[in-house]
Amino acid sequence: MNTKMTGRLIAAARALTGVDRENFAQAAGMPAETLALMEANGSARLDSAAEVDAIIRAFDSFGVAVIDEQDGMGAGVRLKFTRQDVRQIQRLEGEGGIVRSDDAP
Repeated sequence: MNTKMTGRLIAAARALTGVDRENFAQAAGMPAETLALMEANGSARLDSAAEVDAIIRAFDSFGVAVIDEQDGMGAGVRLKFTRQDVRQIQRLEGEGGIVRSDDAP
């Protein structure tokens, strides 16, 4: 990803998905207080690769895609799936059963 991850992108993703800070932080594997500090830093770039990876995991969990800066426009976020699709995916992933790779031959 070429986009610099910022608190504003994180806050925008949470607003877009309607996910509260606690649930988003849990999906990222970090304390909600850490997430709040990231968001409070606004347009400041996240410097830690581990923090960026954690945020990307949370984005993936909630079906968020990052739109890179291009054509004179700034970075942003959008949904990969509809909210209903995300709920269905989370429900199916939480059902249990045999764990296998998602890659099809």
